[in-house]
Amino acid sequence: MTQEFVHGLAAAALYSALGILLLVLAFVVLDKLTPGSLWQEIMERQNRALAILAGCVAIGISIIIAAAVT
Repeated sequence: MTQEFVHGLAAAALYSALGILLLVLAFVVLDKLTPGSLWQEIMERQNRALAILAGCVAIGISIIIAAAVT
């Protein structure tokens, strides 16, 4: 393997880890901003509307993170 390939692979792994960390952090902030426990509401009460909202927020934040990181 060439040095450029290894450098690119390391950079991709670093940016991926950074993006995942930012996405988890954004989800935690969203959970703190909403009343009650977001995860409990989705899993125990099976609130589909809240699950769809959380999924849409995750997709939106993922797009923003991807644009900012690249």
